[in-house]
Amino acid sequence: MDGEAFRHWAHKAADWAADYRAGLRDRPVRAGTTPGEIVAQLPASAPEEAEPMADIFADFERILVPGMTHWQHPRFFAYFPANASPASVIGEFLSSAMGAQCLLWQTSPAATELEIVALDWLRQAVGLPEGFSGVIQDSASSATLCAFLTMRERALGFTGNRTGLAGRPQLRVYTSSEVHTSIDRAAWFCGIGDDNLVRIPTQGPLRSMVPQALEAAIQADKAAGFVPAGVVACVGGTSTGAMDDVAAVVEVAHRHGLFVHVDAAWAGSAMVCPEFRSLWAGVEQADSIVLNPHKWLGVQFDCSAHFLRSADDHLATLAIQPEYLRTHAHEGGDTGIVNFSEWTIQLGRRFRALKLWFVLRAHGLEGLRQMIRNHVAWSQALAARIACEPGFSLASTPVLSLFSFRHDPGDGRDGDAHMLALLQAINDGGQLYLTPTRVDGRLAIRFQAGSMDATADDVDAAFHIIRDTAHALS
Repeated sequence: MDGEAFRHWAHKAADWAADYRAGLRDRPVRAGTTPGEIVAQLPASAPEEAEPMADIFADFERILVPGMTHWQHPRFFAYFPANASPASVIGEFLSSAMGAQCLLWQTSPAATELEIVALDWLRQAVGLPEGFSGVIQDSASSATLCAFLTMRERALGFTGNRTGLAGRPQLRVYTSSEVHTSIDRAAWFCGIGDDNLVRIPTQGPLRSMVPQALEAAIQADKAAGFVPAGVVACVGGTSTGAMDDVAAVVEVAHRHGLFVHVDAAWAGSAMVCPEFRSLWAGVEQADSIVLNPHKWLGVQFDCSAHFLRSADDHLATLAIQPEYLRTHAHEGGDTGIVNFSEWTIQLGRRFRALKLWFVLRAHGLEGLRQMIRNHVAWSQALAARIACEPGFSLASTPVLSLFSFRHDPGDGRDGDAHMLALLQAINDGGQLYLTPTRVDGRLAIRFQAGSMDATADDVDAAFHIIRDTAHALS
């Protein structure tokens, strides 16, 4: 593809993207294809000769787009948002066009220095104190794995990377049952193991970890010969929005010398609004915090902000400097150079800071605050309306823009089967998309407002669709 062809197809892609966004309301939210339907329309092997871009683009529109679930749809109320604001898309396009590998300062100084600045803007925006430093990870899963590796190395006197884990005492990490499964996987991948992920009971409407139970578990493990290594606190659990008392958790953990990681992947974005910061009071004492601008702040996936109260232990765990990655021309003295590949598991790094910078400037903090405040207000008003409807009840307390509910048809049928049928009927209608969860052992339907293009009318429409579909099934 020569320069002029690139210009033509780049314009074509931009026009398509703008038309796609403008027409989202006319599309069903969720893909309606059956398993294998896309595969059946694609050749079994790659072409030997180059094919015209016109044919490729036509197949994209004809085959692939109908099989996409539309995450930018204003009535996408499933999972958590994965907003890709237009400003973010433009930043991502420019990053892709340059195609830089931003692993070291010298491989793209602007990428490294913009990452420092953009993350410090975000640090200030969510109310974290000076002294915290940050790095952009691809996702919260990677940030959490980095935190687990750091917990492990601290507990082993920074010898685990060198000598391995064989013959060592078993390490223990403490968390509640409300955390995301990325915490389980981090325990697997770092060698601590699922059996050593100790689940602490929760209490209250926010399903917070019980500090006294955490204290007792640590004491019991020490007496049994285990080595406590760290605690993962939850701020906005995926299932119900669970919120640990971060200050209480940190107080217990630090008294025993344990590293504390706070998973605020979704809810952390809401802390740009000062009135919500009570939900993570004490977070400034945590050792590691992750929040995802690629969820609720409009930054296109992937862009996960990982903040550290001190980077020393993190770097002692992850940093490695082979000769081919040395920056001799800038070594020695206080140069202020940061090589972010030493802060992450992956060596290669994209210019993710560019899209974050575009979004923070294009929307401004007040624009992002208003969006989040709207989502919270609309969702909580919807929860109140649903709770007042005959046959409906809330399965969990609304937290920010997330709640879950149940419906009882009143005829004695199996509750879980009815909830699955209700969920399928709602989603098959194509006008909105919801997902299930399990609360206290029973199935519930989960609702979260987070789309940047959602309006109060969209949330009102969700109420009528949910209510009318339930009545039809009853």
